[in-house]
Amino acid sequence: MALITRVSRLFRADFHAVLDRIEEPDVLLKQAVREMEEDIARDEQRGKALTHEQGQLDKRSRDLDESLQRIEDELDVCFASDKEDLARALIKRKLEAERLRKVLGQKQEAGADDLGALNKRLQQNRSRLDAMQQKIELLVEDGNTGSDEYRTGPDIAVRDEDVEVAFLREKQKRGRS
Repeated sequence: MALITRVSRLFRADFHAVLDRIEEPDVLLKQAVREMEEDIARDEQRGKALTHEQGQLDKRSRDLDESLQRIEDELDVCFASDKEDLARALIKRKLEAERLRKVLGQKQEAGADDLGALNKRLQQNRSRLDAMQQKIELLVEDGNTGSDEYRTGPDIAVRDEDVEVAFLREKQKRGRS
């Protein structure tokens, strides 16, 4: 059983080596860069949406604070005029507004956390993208793009005709001396 496992591992390793030689690293790297750029653009859009949402939540929270202040003023008037039935209705509105403010505060905290995590991820992805673009530049500078030399190696095969010609040249050189 162990022999079969070893043979299957060897076969898989050889198969993966063949696949590695077939794949073009520069093309794969360029595709990875395109995908990263798309992810970064998507995250930037999400960041803009989160920032806009945070602004809306802030505005809604300020409006609620103003509304609560008006309710407080109206409650003072109701209690001064002994209008308890109106005061009860205002207290109900005040409690609803306070609960809504609490929910908005939780949404603001969650949004701020999401925005912070998104900005951190964006920064990491941008640094990875820069590293990948530098790798592409190195490939281009080395002249590997469009060349099969890095996959197959230089053509070092010597034909029989080349050997015969070189043999005749060497023989001529030595015959003159």
